[in-house]
Amino acid sequence: MDVSMGVNGEVDLVLRSTRVVTLDGTRPASVAVAGGTIAAVLPHDAEVPAGARLEDVGDHVVLPGLVDTHVHVNDPGRTEWEGFWTATRAAAAGGITTLLDMPLNSLPPTTTVEHLRVKRDVARPKAHVDVGFWGGALPDNVKDLRPLHEAGVFGFKCFLSPSGVDEFPRLDQDQLAASLAEITGFGGLMIVHAEDPHHLDAAPGGSSTRYADFLASRPRDAENTAVGNLIAQARRLGARVHVLHLSSADALPLIAAARSEGVRVTVETCPHFLTLTAEEVPDGATEFKCCPPIRETANQDALWQGLADGVIDCVVSDHSPSTADLKTPDFSTAWGGISSLQLGLSAVWTEARRRGHTLDDVARWMSTAPAALAGLDRKGAVEAGRDADFAVLAPDETFTVDPALLHHRNRVTAYAGRTLYGVVTSTWLRGVRIADRGRPAAPSGRLLERNK
Repeated sequence: MDVSMGVNGEVDLVLRSTRVVTLDGTRPASVAVAGGTIAAVLPHDAEVPAGARLEDVGDHVVLPGLVDTHVHVNDPGRTEWEGFWTATRAAAAGGITTLLDMPLNSLPPTTTVEHLRVKRDVARPKAHVDVGFWGGALPDNVKDLRPLHEAGVFGFKCFLSPSGVDEFPRLDQDQLAASLAEITGFGGLMIVHAEDPHHLDAAPGGSSTRYADFLASRPRDAENTAVGNLIAQARRLGARVHVLHLSSADALPLIAAARSEGVRVTVETCPHFLTLTAEEVPDGATEFKCCPPIRETANQDALWQGLADGVIDCVVSDHSPSTADLKTPDFSTAWGGISSLQLGLSAVWTEARRRGHTLDDVARWMSTAPAALAGLDRKGAVEAGRDADFAVLAPDETFTVDPALLHHRNRVTAYAGRTLYGVVTSTWLRGVRIADRGRPAAPSGRLLERNK
């Protein structure tokens, strides 16, 4: 096979490893890159085309660059919480080559075409990785959904319970139906924070530094009921929906049954639900607070089974940082969000390997499936014709999480002091090394639009 000429011209890079994760499994290979695109996946000992540079990473594993479809960048408006410069540097250091920014916590939220333009203008010069945007569905912006879709957002996020910020109110069931009907009319996707507000209102609450009290205030029934209601709406309207950050494994049978009936529903979970447990959260340690919450060990085991069974599609970060002062010891008032953008791959791999899963599984959960969810057909796999995006991992190396070494703007993390397997030795975006042993290069990311 002659690969001296690639998709976009001559081969300029060959990335070689004894372990390359492809859609057909992990094997020794040389990946030929031309003009930022994978030209071919060749045998390990293939001849390097004239003029091409060889990067041989030995036994380190070449994964497809991770695709994180759930990131709160908070820029502009709350850039003291995070920002495109810091978030995308953290992403690059952690093996993520593409992220999708959530529509809220920034000011303005991404709920009109004009707000999307503001967001893109802010992101463009700061992006170290490729960045796309979700739109937001609010009670009063049904008229804005189609224009946002036509402007290139990847779908629309809504909340079924209070979001935590006043400028992004929740949808009740009638408002959800109206937005879903509009989105379904143009073939769009609704992604949903599924917690039922009535169950939350009925749960015990009040000021407390005890994690057990916080957990009781966000019961599993709130998630289960909301997921059930969402499935019912999707079934009735023929809508395509996605359940965000599933925490309650009790909802998995509902989702599996709905899929068997032909309902178009997918689901994600997050590294913190797969690696942290309620039993280990110290009182007052609100760096562990998120909504829905980290639950008990038995629930975590069931989430892993959901991944193994293919009911859960994706593992994405839900990176939702804040300034340190908002992480007060009171679980009822502390900001709810876990910062893990730079650490997700290592955290998930640490637990996956303990449970007998492979890096093929991790690549599917954290790259291939999120790319498919968003319709990013050039991302998500080491395959000819895709972008030459790679995460190179030393899977047996360990490190202890030092918050001072994180690139997040606010270095509050539930993973502080943990020893994790899997060191990202380099990250590549369209054939260019954008991070080397945790040190990001200059920004070279692009802004992405749906189907573009």
